Amino acid sequence: MNLQWAAHRRRLRLILPAAIVAVATLVGATAQAASAHASSSHVFRWDGGTKPTVVLEHGAWADASSWSKVIAQLQEDGFTVDAPPNPLRGVTYDTSYLADFLSTIPGPVVLVGHSYGGFVITNAATGNANVKALVYVDAFIPDAGNTLASLTGTGSCLGGNAFNVVPYPGGPAGDVDTYIKQSVIPGCLASGLPPSQAAVIAATQRPLAASTLGEPSGPPAWATIPSWAVIGTADKVLPPAQQTSMAQRAGAHITRVDAGHLSMIADPEAVAQVIEQAAQTTS
Repeated sequence: MNLQWAAHRRRLRLILPAAIVAVATLVGATAQAASAHASSSHVFRWDGGTKPTVVLEHGAWADASSWSKVIAQLQEDGFTVDAPPNPLRGVTYDTSYLADFLSTIPGPVVLVGHSYGGFVITNAATGNANVKALVYVDAFIPDAGNTLASLTGTGSCLGGNAFNVVPYPGGPAGDVDTYIKQSVIPGCLASGLPPSQAAVIAATQRPLAASTLGEPSGPPAWATIPSWAVIGTADKVLPPAQQTSMAQRAGAHITRVDAGHLSMIADPEAVAQVIEQAAQTTS
């Protein structure tokens, strides 16, 4: 028995080191492959001089945190990013707020808007020579005289009885804040996202003043500023056909992604890449 155990121990001394080396080699190769895959999925090279500042305008029933993953990608690639709050008080007020914010930024700007934020950037950038590119993400791209109500059209999941309304102090007579019913958000605004994430979006939404829906847009900045559009092909809030029509009217460079209305959350890398393509044209 002792001789057999000694022989067994000698075999273990020979086998174990070889096994450890083999496992280490396999782990190393797997890690290298994973690293190569990660680095090849998004490779950004800046071909110009100073990078523009990227300003991100969120849409209705949201806040700037909806841009979090896009911000992380842009910052990793060396961009200065601002994501100011959209007051959601009306086209005129929100546009003035963003225009004042933009006036404090020296140098070139890439201005990005999501959903209703597209309405705001279209008006806020007009006359600002520093805004060199506009990027619309699942967004309204209005022409002069258009309203949110006129551009939403049929086919939106926000039709009918989708809202709760709440009075707010200091607003125009009869105006109310609109909240999307929490039960509506998972299959509508946040379609395609995990239920737990949709539930958080529903609970933390910021309201849009109802009067905003009827306010007309002014002269569009896209008439003189190059534009890009990211269109979620599964968008249930703003139908892709409607987005495509607006983007084509503006002469925008169109990128389609497999996402719902919140493509900057569902596919932040694709959205960041379009923003960076627009930024390249500013140098």
